[in-house]
Amino acid sequence: MNLLSSATIFSFFTLLSRILGYFRDILIAIFLGASIFADAFFVAFRLPNTFRRLFAEGTFNAAFIPSYTSAKLKNQKEGKLFADHILSLLLLVLLFIVTLAEIFTPFLVYLIAPGFIADELKFNLAVEFTRITFPFLLFVSLSSFFSGVLNSNNKFAAAAAAPIILNIILISSILISYYYGLNIAKQLSYGVTIAGIIQLVFLIFFTLEFYKPNIKLIFKITPKVKFFFRKLLPSIFSSGVTQINILVGTIIASFQSGAVSYLYYADRIYQINLAIAGIAVGTVSLPVLSKAFQSKKYRKVSNIQSKSLQLSLLFSIPASLALIIASEEIISGLFGYGTFSPKDVEMTSKALMFFGFGVIAFALIKILSNFFFARDNTKTPFYISSFIVFLNVLISIVFFNYMGFLIIPIATSISTWIGVLIFFHYLMKKNYLLLQKKLFSSIFKILISSAIMALVLVLALEKFSSYLTYSYTYKSVYLIIIVGFAGVVYLLSCYLLGLLKIKNYKSN
Repeated sequence: MNLLSSATIFSFFTLLSRILGYFRDILIAIFLGASIFADAFFVAFRLPNTFRRLFAEGTFNAAFIPSYTSAKLKNQKEGKLFADHILSLLLLVLLFIVTLAEIFTPFLVYLIAPGFIADELKFNLAVEFTRITFPFLLFVSLSSFFSGVLNSNNKFAAAAAAPIILNIILISSILISYYYGLNIAKQLSYGVTIAGIIQLVFLIFFTLEFYKPNIKLIFKITPKVKFFFRKLLPSIFSSGVTQINILVGTIIASFQSGAVSYLYYADRIYQINLAIAGIAVGTVSLPVLSKAFQSKKYRKVSNIQSKSLQLSLLFSIPASLALIIASEEIISGLFGYGTFSPKDVEMTSKALMFFGFGVIAFALIKILSNFFFARDNTKTPFYISSFIVFLNVLISIVFFNYMGFLIIPIATSISTWIGVLIFFHYLMKKNYLLLQKKLFSSIFKILISSAIMALVLVLALEKFSSYLTYSYTYKSVYLIIIVGFAGVVYLLSCYLLGLLKIKNYKSN
């Protein structure tokens, strides 16, 4: 298997989904801006969407794939039985969680948005929308199971394409609601749950080639199943530390008017790189890394680790520089329309810039966690991730009164970088880090290409600054051209330095 080819396929569908997601968010920004309806919907959407990212974007795979792979290596029947047991238990647990959430929704909203309690209308709207959106958790979590089966068989396209359904449904909800004069935020909430159902059916269809589900009402909890569920919570927490930090940020930001929306829009921008540099690379590398380790092919393990880190940095370093340099132009070009005011652009762009400093770290966390997960070690990433979240919360709370919501992206970036350093420390301590020497020369080449791209971007932004102002109608067109040109320069530099050779990314 070629990591670059597989990551490219995964990234293509992920990128398409994100583009549609941006179009969706542009429409939300135009029609809802940073209003109480926007804040209420984003809180209602934050919980199931966080779980979508936690489960669907590689985190569930971290616990499932190594165990499922191990069972299949013994024999196909054992692999099938293990999957049936996991699916049955997962369904039971999810039904219980969703039922409880529907009953105690006001308490749940209070937990994730305590600042809303001061505004009765905003709080009640958030409760109503959350009750509508929360069943999405059931469908997206089951979807993650079927995605895990597909990924275990090195089939990544369908799992990567599934989120496209969510964005198509939500875009349709906005347009239909506007046309018929309906409550846009409420219809968006219904759209979330409907999309979850369709997404699940879509993935089941593609999975049937490899696995035919058999829900067991009476099942035996084997030692392997127990081991899986013991790993699941730590792996969710470890792999999803960035999403957990954002959720924590939402809680704290709820005390400042409009801050929830500012963080949401900023989060949407940097997540596209995380999806490629962290999630895509991590998702396609974990199955082959698990097989290589279980087969004791340590040379192959070294190769996969090195190529995974190289690919992650290849995508994340230039993205980090671009977000830091062009944060205001990006936010203005994408969202600076309708009710989304110049002040909204200013606040959101500042948040994006500070998130930009952490983009590389966010991606590396995904990759480094896999180096533990492939060895069925979920405890160490769990402890490190717990410390990252604790540090993030501590910094955010201590400095919130002085800096407002902007401390949240700052704290998230700082705590994650410290987490990366701790990850490297423990990987070396446990002799889990088996890197090739040529990785370091590749990183140097990536830095050179990124520096060239950054220079081109700065000069282009300065040259066309008058076409990128808030009031200029076609600013998004110029933004796309400038960013696209800088991207082409980066890829050309990488090509000339030999970083884009397909053969260099083979996992064997």
